[in-house]
Amino acid sequence: MKETACDVLIVGGGTGGCAAAVAASSLRLRVVMTEETAGIGGQLTAQAVPPDEHPWIESFGCTARYREYRNAVRRFYREHYPLTLEARNNPRLNPGNGWVSRLCHEPRVGLAVLEAMLHYPRTAGWLDVRLHRKPVAAEVDGDTVTAVTFQNLHTGDLEVVRARYVLDATELGDLLPMTGAEYVVGAESQRDTGEPHAVEGDPQPDNVQGITWCFAMAYDPEGDHTIDKPAQYDRWREYQPAFWPDKLLSWYTAHPITLEKTRWFLFPHETENPYRSLFTYRRIVCRDHYPPELAPHEVTIVNWPQNDYFGGTIIDQPEEVVRQRLEEARQLSLSLLYWLQTEAPRPDGGTGYPGLYLRPDITGTDDGLAMYPYIRESRRIRAVFTVTEHHVASDLNPGADRARPFHDTVGVGCYRIDLHPSTNGTNSIDIGALPFQIPLGALLPVRLRNLLPACKNIGTTHITNGCFRLHPVEWNIGESAGLLAAFCVNRGVQPHQVREDESLLSEYQNLLRAQGIELEWPQTRPV
Repeated sequence: MKETACDVLIVGGGTGGCAAAVAASSLRLRVVMTEETAGIGGQLTAQAVPPDEHPWIESFGCTARYREYRNAVRRFYREHYPLTLEARNNPRLNPGNGWVSRLCHEPRVGLAVLEAMLHYPRTAGWLDVRLHRKPVAAEVDGDTVTAVTFQNLHTGDLEVVRARYVLDATELGDLLPMTGAEYVVGAESQRDTGEPHAVEGDPQPDNVQGITWCFAMAYDPEGDHTIDKPAQYDRWREYQPAFWPDKLLSWYTAHPITLEKTRWFLFPHETENPYRSLFTYRRIVCRDHYPPELAPHEVTIVNWPQNDYFGGTIIDQPEEVVRQRLEEARQLSLSLLYWLQTEAPRPDGGTGYPGLYLRPDITGTDDGLAMYPYIRESRRIRAVFTVTEHHVASDLNPGADRARPFHDTVGVGCYRIDLHPSTNGTNSIDIGALPFQIPLGALLPVRLRNLLPACKNIGTTHITNGCFRLHPVEWNIGESAGLLAAFCVNRGVQPHQVREDESLLSEYQNLLRAQGIELEWPQTRPV
């Protein structure tokens, strides 16, 4: 069996994993990063989710490397796309003009940018990226993870990677059960966390936010691209969750904040409210940016309430159950497309939009669905410090303009506490949150000494995961975890010591600042 030794092993090549790899290899450590799918990038690429970001992202509130990523995406469009002069000269170009984000871009552009950011560390021999590698086992000596075994999904061969530090950047926290790490799944009890929005009574491990199998969908106003009827269409066509105001495949959803019945439309010309158009919601290709003779069909990413799958959790379930639920999620997305093409009521009295069609070239798959489902919530480590609703919720910190400060901050983030419907039938939770810091204690497992989370698996609760799960925060978590591992290798210390020793913590935080990581929010912010 093939064996490799390195300083830092990053398991999972998603958004956090890529950030960790760039950071750790910048200090010339030997880094191996593995990824289960055919492409790195996670939320930004394989899951096809344009970045969800806070209002000040263009000015501050993210790491320098995340800003570099955003700038490089715009530069890629300017250099390689036939944009109009106005679009090319727009310093804040939004490639798709989607209204969910200031940077709605194609997954393959994000992949090209991430590959470029990782190119030199790979050329220099500091970083080894291995695709199609699934972790299947781990070796642990006491409180230290010594190695992880992977299966090559192409050949079936097994290989072992030994490392001084292991970062779990998988989408579901896959290493936590493999290493025997203490972890939490689902919703904690209110009596354990004291959070107003936590569940009453016992914890609910089956209360996990639903997943979404996103897809890229274009519109050809003159064409008929109706797909074959999906195998599970009849099921999903009639499906109405008990807590939902209408059938899931309809124009009516529950408003995420008020839970009131809300009407959506497909195109902006069908409604007076531009924020009720689902097509422009996550649009990634916009005709307005191109000369008329070169204008492509517009494309959107379908990550809507109508294809949120909450039929059951895929965490800590038997393999056959996971396969079944993933297929149901795929079938739900295909059924949504078929419904849109054939039965969706139009404002003009007709039904269906047959000109809608899939774009497999954009997702890098054969069918146009994303490579991997969009994962909102994973296993979470039992951490030295856990961020709760009390730390970040605006209602619990009246009069404050930022969340409670942490002395061990390793970065910043900001987003509403946004929980999608859960797999046990709990409806959305969407409440205000203040600009917050990311505490180092939330990156430290209570026992294991060299395993670090680098994704959505840090010490948050089910509730606070709702504001820590977005792109720039996951990037910051990964980058800070990668630099922490590198700092510990170079200084001969352990992560827990860094938090416990004031001088080590100061030295580590100075490294973060030098690497362009913002540790606190500015005193004044634009309105």
